[in-house]
Amino acid sequence: MISLPTRILLVDDEPLIIKGLKYTLDKDGYETLTASDGEEALSVFQSQKVDLILLDVMLPKIDGITVCQRIRETSNVPIIMLTAKGEDMDKILGLEYGADDYMTKPFNILEVKMRIKTILRRANQNVSAEEANVFKVRDLEVNVINRSVTLSGKEVRLTAKEFDLLQLFLNQRGRVFTREEMLDAVWKNDYAGDARTVDVHIRRLREKIERNPTQPEFIFTKWGVGYYFTDRND
Repeated sequence: MISLPTRILLVDDEPLIIKGLKYTLDKDGYETLTASDGEEALSVFQSQKVDLILLDVMLPKIDGITVCQRIRETSNVPIIMLTAKGEDMDKILGLEYGADDYMTKPFNILEVKMRIKTILRRANQNVSAEEANVFKVRDLEVNVINRSVTLSGKEVRLTAKEFDLLQLFLNQRGRVFTREEMLDAVWKNDYAGDARTVDVHIRRLREKIERNPTQPEFIFTKWGVGYYFTDRND
């Protein structure tokens, strides 16, 4: 797979700053897009995928704070605010409207590069952590943090035990679980009844996440053994 360069949108109305930063960032392997006013910045952002934005506070047409606010309505892309002023108000406003960091001009180019690397690393870690807690199997999506399930974008309401069963399957896709193993993992010591309760919960779970429970797409039966989760189109 081809690895695309990290794309940075640089927004400033000072040509020398644009020229100097773009030269340095391009030399470091970034792909640098530029804009010289707020309107152009929003236009570039809406038409291009960017990984980080360096955004000046004082911009023609639309100021940087407003640009930041509008971007935050639809995106969590990292934003570093740039300001020629030293007042705390600019910094506070920038951060309150969703900026990840700020730098006051004149700045050291080495510090700019360090801030960019730090914020990109943090953003990548956040994405990885989020992805690690979200299972996506075709149009089935399971979030283990908020214990939510959607199928084709529609919410599926599961009971606590149904969700625990589904999470157990997803954590070890393809493994066949016996009824006793599922009782031990999901019910633990809370249930002392018949193992057939597992069959009841599996049937209900299938009714909720399978389009046709008699022809399952996700949860399959291993006759004489138990159940397992897989996607035959994986």
